[in-house]
Amino acid sequence: MAQLIEAVRGMNDIGPDESAPWQHVEQVFRGLMLSYGYREVRLPLVEKTELFKRSIGEVTDIVEKEMYTFEDRNGESLSLRPEGTAGCVRAALQRGWLHQGVQRLWYGGPMFRHERPQKGRYRQFHQLGVEVFGLPGPDIDAENIIITARLWRRLGVAGKVSLQINSLGTPASRARFRTDLVAWLQERAHLLDEDSRRRLTTNPLRILDSKVPETRHLLANAPSLMDYLDDAARAHFAEVCARLDAAGVAWEHNPRLVRGLDYYTYTVFEWVTGELGAQGTVCAGGRYDGLVEQLGGRPTPAVGFALGMERLVALLPAGQVPEADYRPQAYLVMVGEAAERRGQVLAESLRDALPGLRLLAHCGGGGFKSQLKRADKSGAQVALILGQAEAEAGTVGLKPLRGGGGGQQTVPQAQAAQALAALLDG
Repeated sequence: MAQLIEAVRGMNDIGPDESAPWQHVEQVFRGLMLSYGYREVRLPLVEKTELFKRSIGEVTDIVEKEMYTFEDRNGESLSLRPEGTAGCVRAALQRGWLHQGVQRLWYGGPMFRHERPQKGRYRQFHQLGVEVFGLPGPDIDAENIIITARLWRRLGVAGKVSLQINSLGTPASRARFRTDLVAWLQERAHLLDEDSRRRLTTNPLRILDSKVPETRHLLANAPSLMDYLDDAARAHFAEVCARLDAAGVAWEHNPRLVRGLDYYTYTVFEWVTGELGAQGTVCAGGRYDGLVEQLGGRPTPAVGFALGMERLVALLPAGQVPEADYRPQAYLVMVGEAAERRGQVLAESLRDALPGLRLLAHCGGGGFKSQLKRADKSGAQVALILGQAEAEAGTVGLKPLRGGGGGQQTVPQAQAAQALAALLDG
């Protein structure tokens, strides 16, 4: 016997008994996006590697260590997408969407990063994301956050997540902050953890995200970005916070919440939880006004967020997800060659007449008793019985398997849909 081939480590199957919460989250999210006027886009899983080098940065962990990058048969370097924003910006530029006015877009699907798999972090993971182009004000920043707050309420996880927000100001003010932060950290480099010392020369702002307790304690006295913001950035941040207050969305100002890339500006936010161990960020977002221009477009204000499906599904409370009923409502028993041929036609006519009918037509042959046992085991309410005699007479038997329904009846096949509907309604 050939050796079994297993899934790639960190890339997990989602089985039929596990898919219901995923479908629930996707359905709720899709409905929410529709109610707020956002439209879906579907983006490629594979992009040119250059797209991520220019957007994420060549000296980031994602590009240097985590991307799945390969050379195709034409010698072009391609990468599986590690996140969704860059591809959405690329599509908006290439397809001319940004010339059509304000764009409120959303997308979903798998992303890929070669990380050490652990609870809440996988090499193939799934995100739902939102991107808005063409609106510079604090109103759309607040709307993005309010959308996520409503999503948590609808999914029953509002009590498990909390909102942290900050302002990154402008690239100019952040550059001044970075200079002073690097000088402050260099004087204390011997106190930093190894990863933070490496970032000191590549991406120093990311040191502020360190999870190492000793480094976090050291950073408590580091320069604060808020002290470097100009008046416009302060006013923008204050207005976002005021709108959240007015909407009843609780928030906490986290002055250490940053992004390590230059195109981010003003608002940045994260929804975090303490119920998933080290992987505490469920949703992250913010304003990235510099990215469209960085990828070859005109200066365009932009804001968005992405949430991790695996982490969100893990937070869903027991009993919150409606159970998907995969059981057939009717099971078509077919005994004999003539009945099998006629039964397939009958099954299709029933599906035409009763849209949404869950009808399982038996395949694989077998005797009447064995098929009837399968019908009962399937959980169907009604067994449709088609044997040689029924096939020749143009009739079909209807046998209730559960509930009141009465005894078996035989009706003309032309009336089968009406009779079945009556039994299912009863």
